[in-house]
Amino acid sequence: MSIYRNLQETHLNRARASLRQALSWYGYLRKSGQLSSNPELVGLVKPELETLNATLNKLDSKVIRIAVFGLVSRGKSAVLNALLGDKILQTGPLNGVTQWPRSVRWQPGGKVLVELIDTPGLDEIEGESRADMAREVVHQADLILFVVSGDITRTEYQALLELRKSQKPLILVFNKIDLYPDTDQGAIYQNLQQLGAGNPQAKPLLPDEIVMVAAEPAAMEVRVEWPDGRVSYEWETPPPQVEELKETILNILNREGRSLLALNALIQARDAEAAIAQKTIDLREQEAEEIIWQFTKYKALAVALNPIAFLDILGGTVADLALIRALARLYGLPMTSYEAGKILKTILFSSGGLLLGELGSSFLLGLGKSTAAITSGDNPTNITAFAGSAIAQAGIAGYGAYSVGKAAQVYLEKGCTWGQLGASSVIQEILSQVDQNTILYRLRQELGIKY
Repeated sequence: MSIYRNLQETHLNRARASLRQALSWYGYLRKSGQLSSNPELVGLVKPELETLNATLNKLDSKVIRIAVFGLVSRGKSAVLNALLGDKILQTGPLNGVTQWPRSVRWQPGGKVLVELIDTPGLDEIEGESRADMAREVVHQADLILFVVSGDITRTEYQALLELRKSQKPLILVFNKIDLYPDTDQGAIYQNLQQLGAGNPQAKPLLPDEIVMVAAEPAAMEVRVEWPDGRVSYEWETPPPQVEELKETILNILNREGRSLLALNALIQARDAEAAIAQKTIDLREQEAEEIIWQFTKYKALAVALNPIAFLDILGGTVADLALIRALARLYGLPMTSYEAGKILKTILFSSGGLLLGELGSSFLLGLGKSTAAITSGDNPTNITAFAGSAIAQAGIAGYGAYSVGKAAQVYLEKGCTWGQLGASSVIQEILSQVDQNTILYRLRQELGIKY
């Protein structure tokens, strides 16, 4: 277990470092005036900056949030009450007893501090606003319990797919098993193992990912024989059967609880930073377009007038780097010459060799242009050849500059969470280190294409 603890602490520290780096950068933007000079942008990104601060504070508090979801009358509140050992949350025979998310603290084993979040049913009639509120809770949760009470219905399956998209570990809780004979329990369990994965091609759920419980067993009629020979019948309510669920949760928290905290914090930070980038780019779209066109015209003109092929290539590359840095400054993103070079390389590969073609054309046409320029004094007709090469080369250079500018916009928007200590980079790092026996391993499989 010490190996797990050390790895979890490493993940927690890496997540903290990533969040602090993001917050320090946006703090730098405030001090440098790049944010304060644009009040509209400050107002737009304020919610995301508050999210980053709140996420870092949650990491420091080390409180793990477990949210319970499911359709109405599946026993979500009853499951939480059974875990707590007390009927704190209201339950009842009517649908929709829980109308707003409610949180309670739970400290199983006297060590780990957990916040249990009860939510309204995801399919309440005329309760769409409450259902939307419940879906918002998932973004704050580190672990999800999805409660069913039998075979999964089509509505439940769709809700489960939506929850899987949240990129959070999930435990499927089969409640009300006291209502089914053992043979039916086994058949339903097998179906849930496959359907609960959320994908027909996915592997069946592991033991830690599906648990059977009876959170609030139905009362049973009991025959009582008295010493005097009388026989009477009484109704008794059996105790809840949730020990397996409690043990499963404790095992997960001990084995990977802090890694869950770190991963969820990074996912929230990634989404917040992506939203900041999107809002910044949308707000400054016109300015960015003007900068791209300005560099496009200057580069085309410079390449057209320059007679030396080598300087065409060198100057064009420098112009592209300058364009990227100008866009980075406009959007308020940190950019060094080394990073600009890496972006240029990324754009080169991602654009299918467009820039390479531009450089090659610059060299070939540049040689012809240089030759025409050198021999123009001996043969005036070479001036026409020089002009033709210059115009063709200017068109290629201008088109290349514009393409680089547009590609840089996309890269700066999508790549804001990558790089050293970037949220996406640390998420990838954590998921690459998880053990096959952990619940995070399935998450790595689900995100394998993305990461």
